Amino acid sequence: MKHRQERTPVFDAVKKYFADGTVPFHVPGHKLGKGIPEFRDYVGENVLGIDLTCFPDTDNICNPRGVIAEAEALAAEAYGADHAFFLVNGTTSGIQAMIMSVCEPGDKIIIPRNAHKSAIGGLIMSGARPVYIEPEMNEDFGISMGVTPEKIAWTLHHHPDARAVFIINPNYYGTASDLAEIVAIAHSFGVPVIVDEAHGAHLKFHRELPVSAMEAGADLAASSTHKLVGSLTQSSILLLKEGLVNPKRVKAVLNLTQTTSPSYILLSSLDVARKQIATKGEELISRTIQLAKWVREELRAVQGLRLFGENLVGHPGCFAFDITKVTINVQGLGMSGYEMENILRSEFKLQVELSDLYNVIFLITLGDTWESVHYLVDCVKQIAGRRTLRNVVKFCPPVPEIPQVSVSPREAFYSSTKVIDLQDAAGEISAEAIMAYPPGIPLICPGEIITQEIIDYVNILKQEHADLQGTEDPQISRIKVLKPAVAKRIVEEDIVGEVG
Repeated sequence: MKHRQERTPVFDAVKKYFADGTVPFHVPGHKLGKGIPEFRDYVGENVLGIDLTCFPDTDNICNPRGVIAEAEALAAEAYGADHAFFLVNGTTSGIQAMIMSVCEPGDKIIIPRNAHKSAIGGLIMSGARPVYIEPEMNEDFGISMGVTPEKIAWTLHHHPDARAVFIINPNYYGTASDLAEIVAIAHSFGVPVIVDEAHGAHLKFHRELPVSAMEAGADLAASSTHKLVGSLTQSSILLLKEGLVNPKRVKAVLNLTQTTSPSYILLSSLDVARKQIATKGEELISRTIQLAKWVREELRAVQGLRLFGENLVGHPGCFAFDITKVTINVQGLGMSGYEMENILRSEFKLQVELSDLYNVIFLITLGDTWESVHYLVDCVKQIAGRRTLRNVVKFCPPVPEIPQVSVSPREAFYSSTKVIDLQDAAGEISAEAIMAYPPGIPLICPGEIITQEIIDYVNILKQEHADLQGTEDPQISRIKVLKPAVAKRIVEEDIVGEVG
């Protein structure tokens, strides 16, 4: 297997095209960089030389039978899947394709409330009705974690008509549910498990990391190879195990939503990243884990900081933990995560992965070095060392409870709406989502009843200068809600439908 994994079919094909000196009379119009010299001079001739389109020698992503098909087969083999589909629209397109592949309009899908906003898009496009389950919460850090097998079993028992179970493995902060047990439970009901593995593309390749979706027996998994395995941003892989999900259906859905003009730069990076992680993954990840452990040890000793992590393993919602995600709570320094991010960026030119009211996250990856992690630790120590109010702990309110679902996300999205001030929206049915990004977990989704608690929490996030998204109003001061007559009609129709 390792010998086969040395191959890079797509990368080899585009390099050969460029090396052959072919004269292009085809798109893209820059013609190997000649049409955009300023950009070519900066990024390099080779990059634009492999920015190609679909030919017999480079294959076609909509119906791959050549080098793309071979590269996808190698990826499936590396990840322990039966099929792999290359994605150049990001893991967002993979998550939406998973939902659309297993759900038709009106079908139920069991989904954790801390799912990424791309899952909400999948609900809108598919017409599926979410059955939200609340993940376990760590109140000290204000972090939602995984879901328990018991909660999945209870929900399936009460919703035996659900068409799929959606799981995050791991979540943004590194916590993983007992995925193998969840898969066993769902399969006992004949229900497939689809997995958002955006932050777990590396899991398969090291024994010290949580189990990967394919190893756990999941049916579909969308994996962000660009996040932690080294391919370029926007490139990902959708993995499938045969049984409960038809691969032809998945491919048909992808052909509806994915571009017909894929970037061969992105495809080539997927090819090379797969080769690297398949042949050198254990070595590279071992080194990454070593760096992460050192960072954690150093920061754990800093007064005023608390580390999220390994001590949670075994608690509900944290069956396993990915220690390469270093989350520090900075409340003890009398500051929010947003403040810490701003200081690191403005004063030290160091950019964190995520900040929230409580924490900042640093991702330690195969691209890090001893030099980079030493700089990280030194910067954090400098900031902590000049904070004198160690006895003043920044208070942050708890995350609001899951709001009541009144209509499906699709119905809310396509219904007649009006725009009102967010301050006046309590009790209204939202037609939009609001989330802080990252991590992109919605506070309110289309079809849910807006509460005063949510409005107050959004105002706190604004005061902390969080990056809020979701509404058409970029200031998140106004929000679209369903018109009263429309909301009443939809709810009444749903009640009649259920009785009938």
